Amino acid sequence: MFKSFFKAIGAILGFINNHVKALLFLLFVGWLLAQSEADPNKMPNLAQVSLHGAIEDASQLVQSLHELEKDDSIKGVLLHVDSPGGALGPSVELMLAVKSLAKAKPVVAYGAGTMASGSYYASIHAEHIMANPGAFVGSIGVLFQAPNIRPLADKIGIEEQVVTAGKFKQMGTFTRQWQNHEKEALQGLVDGAYDMFISDVSLARGLDKTQYTIFAEGQLFLATKAKEIGLIDSVGGYLDAREVIQSLSKVQEPRWKEPSKFEKALQKLENQAKIWLGSISYGLKAY
Repeated sequence: MFKSFFKAIGAILGFINNHVKALLFLLFVGWLLAQSEADPNKMPNLAQVSLHGAIEDASQLVQSLHELEKDDSIKGVLLHVDSPGGALGPSVELMLAVKSLAKAKPVVAYGAGTMASGSYYASIHAEHIMANPGAFVGSIGVLFQAPNIRPLADKIGIEEQVVTAGKFKQMGTFTRQWQNHEKEALQGLVDGAYDMFISDVSLARGLDKTQYTIFAEGQLFLATKAKEIGLIDSVGGYLDAREVIQSLSKVQEPRWKEPSKFEKALQKLENQAKIWLGSISYGLKAY
């Protein structure tokens, strides 16, 4: 009896071992058929992308925005922003990507906590900009900074050795005091970037560039004040922003594209990190 039982088990295991590739192939084909037979009317028609944290490398988010631009099933995009800004180049890349996306379909930018400097720059071409009543908005300005460690180096006996060609090659170094011609050149770079920032914001938001001191002197504003001076269109919560993009997209039955399990896990880790960081700091927080 037991011999027959184990013989039967062995036959089953042998079949699985001999045909596992075929079984996996059949499962894969079944999955493909299920995908092809999926009702297109049940596919997601709205998407949300997040711009969170400092902007240093925008390549992944830019790619996501371009993919959404080409996806005809997605009728509108909500850009969820909580960022103090960051490097100028990546911020401009994001601005251009949002501008291109907004030409193809409605985009709403929502300032959840901080929509400042580079992250505000990235949002200016959204069809509608909304911010949380407690959000910080603005900080339209440009800076270039570096420490001067020369006094410390003198104390511990470190001397710099360098060979350069071109009097501006060491411009911006942190190993010594900047010379006057270097400061003037750096100021020229900052002024040029500042003028570009002001021009782009003025054009996108319909503001008078000659009145830039009202909105573009590096100041942060609460959402209500930002709306008053024209930096945003409305003040509200996250659900309000979702309703706005649903209305602008003219979808009859809103179906939001859900993040993958991996993306959800990353978001959970990010939220836990923010909670931990918040627990060890206090007071009014802004960048």
